[in-house]
Amino acid sequence: MPRSRYRPMAALRRHSALLGSLLLALVVAGCSSAPVTSVAPSGDADTRVERQDRVTSWQHLPGWSQDQPMAAWSAFRESCTRLARKPLWRGVCADAKSVDPLNAQAIQRFFETRFTPYRVTNSDGSSTGLITGYYEPILRGSRVRGGPYQTPLYEYPKYWKKHTHVGPTRRELMRSGDLNGTELVWVDDPVEAAYLQIQGSGRIEMTDGTTMRVAYAGTNNQPFRSFAKRLIDRGEITPAEATLPGVRAWARRHPSQVEEMLNVNPRMVFFRELTGDQALSDSSGPVGALGVPLTSERSIAVDPSEIPLGAPVFLSTTQPLSQQPLQRLMVAQDTGSAVKGAVRADFYWGHGDAAGEAASRMKQRGEMWVLMPK
Repeated sequence: MPRSRYRPMAALRRHSALLGSLLLALVVAGCSSAPVTSVAPSGDADTRVERQDRVTSWQHLPGWSQDQPMAAWSAFRESCTRLARKPLWRGVCADAKSVDPLNAQAIQRFFETRFTPYRVTNSDGSSTGLITGYYEPILRGSRVRGGPYQTPLYEYPKYWKKHTHVGPTRRELMRSGDLNGTELVWVDDPVEAAYLQIQGSGRIEMTDGTTMRVAYAGTNNQPFRSFAKRLIDRGEITPAEATLPGVRAWARRHPSQVEEMLNVNPRMVFFRELTGDQALSDSSGPVGALGVPLTSERSIAVDPSEIPLGAPVFLSTTQPLSQQPLQRLMVAQDTGSAVKGAVRADFYWGHGDAAGEAASRMKQRGEMWVLMPK
């Protein structure tokens, strides 16, 4: 996903957008997913977590005994491909290889005997925080412009210096023609393209039957502004309609106003195509900041200065727009520019419309416990 959210999908970057319901949670606050480039697990976070006054017994983790940690096992094993090089994690990752991945009791016993749970607390001593969601969009596209494929996704301009250059706004770039020749792919929906920029990575189903996976490559370093919030403020849509389907429906009713609406956000996100091992299979998730594929509903984005990347994290929150408990073992495998603070996470829901629906509705309160090797 960083987020407007950009998370590394192989160095996937994302920015996150928060607010209201559905994708408004991502769009309005800019919490989605830019990720950052792949980041090595933080030794400082490893050390900071191990404070004895925060040690918790397994019995005090709400829902621990009801969860099926087997579902998170493959995600943890993916983390070990990066964590095993660190002394703190080397032993536990080596021992994990001997655990039967189909034995739920053995997996739960492994976590309980090899890890200590630490309650995550904020700097003010509180133990609850914001849990949002993100996902991987699926668009339709073509390598050449034609027919319905009229909206370009752009590569990062080679003449810009990354990370320091403050470029023109989206409106200025689109009017100037400066990006002509940097088109990476053409897609059939400008609103979906705008939401892809919020997520920072995605899949594009191409006209030749192949799938292109794209990842965040940079921005013009302009601030994020929510076009969905602007539509709400103007009375064009309701908060409940501040979703991809809702904004898309508005765009169909007002085609001549779409460009004006999109220009409310001055930020422009650029992409790169993932190839080879980076592209992975259609069933795999995007690659997060840790450098491993994300696992649907078992990977989260965290603040790596507070939670070590790669660490298992037990999350206690509720389902989107609901009081139904959502309590399960997750793995910290991604980051986001809007994911700041200790008790703060972005829940990866997977890819496609259903995942997008859940992700954009998620803006819940939650608690977190990070599991550290004994």
